[in-house]
Amino acid sequence: MSSLAILSQVFGYSAFRGQQHEIVEHVIGGGDALVLMPTGGGKSLCYQVPAIARHQREQGVTVVVSPLIALMHDQVGALEEAGVHASFLNSTLTFEETQKIEREMMSGRLVLLYVAPERLTTPRMLSQLDSLQERGLLSLFAIDEAHCVSQWGHDFREDYLALNVLHERYPEAPRIALTATADDLTRADIITRLQLDKARIFISSFDRPNIRYSIVEKDNARAQLLRFINDEHEGDAGIVYCQSRKKVEETAAWLNDEGIAALPYHAGLDAAVRKRHQDKFLRDDGVVMVATIAFGMGIDKPDVRFVAHMDLPKTIESYYQETGRAGRDGAPADAWMAYGLADVVNQRRMIDESPAGEEFKRGQRGKLDALLALAEAHDCRRVRLLAYFGETSTPCGNCDNCLHPPETWDGTDAARKALSCIYRFHQQRGQSFGAGHLIDVLRGKQTDKVTQFHHEDLSTFGIGADLSEAQWRSVLRQLIALGHVEAGGEYNTLHLTPTAREVLRGGVELHLRHVSDTPTRVRKGAKGTKAPRSKDKAPPIALDAEALARYASLKAWRAEVAKEHNLPAYVVFHDATLAEMARSQPASLDALGQISGVGEKKLEAYGREILRVLDTAPG
Repeated sequence: MSSLAILSQVFGYSAFRGQQHEIVEHVIGGGDALVLMPTGGGKSLCYQVPAIARHQREQGVTVVVSPLIALMHDQVGALEEAGVHASFLNSTLTFEETQKIEREMMSGRLVLLYVAPERLTTPRMLSQLDSLQERGLLSLFAIDEAHCVSQWGHDFREDYLALNVLHERYPEAPRIALTATADDLTRADIITRLQLDKARIFISSFDRPNIRYSIVEKDNARAQLLRFINDEHEGDAGIVYCQSRKKVEETAAWLNDEGIAALPYHAGLDAAVRKRHQDKFLRDDGVVMVATIAFGMGIDKPDVRFVAHMDLPKTIESYYQETGRAGRDGAPADAWMAYGLADVVNQRRMIDESPAGEEFKRGQRGKLDALLALAEAHDCRRVRLLAYFGETSTPCGNCDNCLHPPETWDGTDAARKALSCIYRFHQQRGQSFGAGHLIDVLRGKQTDKVTQFHHEDLSTFGIGADLSEAQWRSVLRQLIALGHVEAGGEYNTLHLTPTAREVLRGGVELHLRHVSDTPTRVRKGAKGTKAPRSKDKAPPIALDAEALARYASLKAWRAEVAKEHNLPAYVVFHDATLAEMARSQPASLDALGQISGVGEKKLEAYGREILRVLDTAPG
């Protein structure tokens, strides 16, 4: 069967997207590949279709390396729903279940087997793979989340380093490595560590045009987040990222008090709690997951409408990977972030205090600088983001800077005042101080600390009284982002960098983003008295009243099927597929089979029930 026939009959799609067809044909032919494709771009099909095609040619089992148990479960469930024999081996299985799956694998009947990297390299697994190779039943290796192999990547996993055994031990089996995020350094590391020197490299556009990028300056982050959710995403599924476990739990509890269904997720929670929360997020509508970066890799939920960052990520790769979990279905979604001076200082400090080598630290500082440049940009966010990955583009007209161009002002004089004050601190007694005290001195505020160190006697005392505290924090944040000031030490004290000299001399003109001086206030209300929020989401396409009724009936039917099969609803059918059924109201199995996302197995399993639901829906 051709790859196009597999795509249509198994997965219900009439055509490949972008480079998918080229990748699929290359891998079916036995070629190695490194695939960089954005989240939601269809990476899974790039190895699933070749796995099916090669299995039909009696070339055996495809082994998929995946780092996440939850992802394995949902991927296997989706494949079985589509009529493809697949399974996984992980710690959730009993000994008897493991033995049964191993027998299926060794017989060659299994099309795809998902395994974690640490299991793949055990003596038992390698021995089984040896046997498959000897009998010509080892078809393909797919290495998902391949950036995990690189120390330069944002999610390094030591277990991935052992995967070079695949090339050394099974040279006849082609390998496809896939990731959504990798800069030039990470790509080179993937190729070296996985020995993919002869692999063909496929790089799709990193652009996610359906995602709107917005970055705001923190004044009251909770109030800003609440306003963002209430105004733009009421009842939507979303992810809120926080840096610490404590902040995750506090934010989740606070959102629930505000009437928003929110769950915490971090590595410190019991494994059973994490699984329960993840399952609820995947299976229920309108749940907001508040999480550390421990959550998210491989999450296939297509209808996440927003990803919010309450703290600054470490790198653009992290930011891109995390924001990419929004809008996998192609419908409009938001990537929203609030960040402030403390975020910049803390990230610098974590790099400086890490036990890593100086070369690695230098690389991380460079990555942080690139992220700060994105955050402080006056121009199109998307152009900046794509340029980081080596892709040229034009202004998107959809990010915050394009929609509402930020005001800028000549901050040269203010910058020189701040730098002069830092210099005076050091000149006085070789001392350094944090941002709060520096701002007090600049604004001429008479505090105990000012009196203790006689800083009212400095020539810079009070020279910045014309700017508010918020404005000075913005100036300092931008000076740190521009590299003229650095923060370090136990108390995050501020120091001049070599480039500060040119600014002090007047040789550099600085145009800074304008900051609003109006603080955001949290509206006070009785705790727990807010009305429950609606979980009814708008369909992905416009529907009239009668079609909306059919859509609601189809969703209710899908929920029952998903519960019966213990799968997320989107694994049965995506919202877009249900919406098209409701719109076109097919009256026959043939007509139903023409709808995108309806493969032969699903048509056979559910077709008559779907026609019944459409026929009996109200309206």
